[in-house]
Amino acid sequence: MQRTFLTTAMYHFVDLPHFKKLREPLLQFCVGHQIKGTLLLADEGINGTVAGSEKSISELLHYLRTDPLFEGKFKDLGHKESWSDKHPFYRMKVKLKKEIVTLGVPGVSPTKMVGTYVKPEDWNAIISDPEVVLIDTRNDYEYAIGTFKNAINPKMKTFREFPDYVKAHFDPKKHKKVAMFCTGGIRCEKASSFMMSMGFNEVFHVEGGILKYLEEVKQEESLWQGECFVFDQRVAVKHGLEIGNYDQCYACRYPLSTDDIKSDQYTPGISCPHCFNTHTLEKLKSLTERQRQVILAKERNAIHIGKIIGSLKSTKN
Repeated sequence: MQRTFLTTAMYHFVDLPHFKKLREPLLQFCVGHQIKGTLLLADEGINGTVAGSEKSISELLHYLRTDPLFEGKFKDLGHKESWSDKHPFYRMKVKLKKEIVTLGVPGVSPTKMVGTYVKPEDWNAIISDPEVVLIDTRNDYEYAIGTFKNAINPKMKTFREFPDYVKAHFDPKKHKKVAMFCTGGIRCEKASSFMMSMGFNEVFHVEGGILKYLEEVKQEESLWQGECFVFDQRVAVKHGLEIGNYDQCYACRYPLSTDDIKSDQYTPGISCPHCFNTHTLEKLKSLTERQRQVILAKERNAIHIGKIIGSLKSTKN
């Protein structure tokens, strides 16, 4: 694989009361350096994944960590890197949010209270403890293609469901040790803050998430099973952060296995076994037209016009 585009995932919980003033300068910096992807800003920090040349990504990280605009808030900003031969994003967006990861519980913040960070090399020992309850804090479609051995699937459609799930299934008096994980660390970090606020005392989460674990832990020593879903055009990654074997349904966004793609219910851009016969007639017409435009764009060796329009809109919002 050519090392052409550097993809960087980052997040940092920090008090950021002036976050609204940061959107436009940050957007313009990224556009000016030909960086694409999505960054979220809220009064609790920053979160996002972007890609560009190695030089441009290095300049972005330096900008975030040192520019006076950010008042030193991101000087300790961490990030994870991977490479691809094609750009994984189509446009650049910087969005203002109430939360950089939406839990929906006011007052819960890792800046106030957080569980114990566990290094990837120490994670196997934690989750092999028979007294530890291991929870996958991701959504059900992410769990479906890969997870840690013996992990519980909360069967969530969104992270907002996590608080109710915990209240219904766990008791701090009974479940003394809890370990959690997610893709890059942000959801389980916030989930640990919530669980500690509910009275759970021994709460662990893997530092850097699954991605850091797959990057640093040797496959022969790994307790990870399957692949890890990622929110870009790679769809999924394996050990060493190599691109995985999954595609994606661009009608419902569900990750697709080889068998899914062979199914009679799979039509590129329109349906797959996970969403077949669930779309309204209006939705089907829209998906069909979009796929027609995608095919025409490929024949012309051009970018799909919808992506261009989306990019223009993103700079105005």
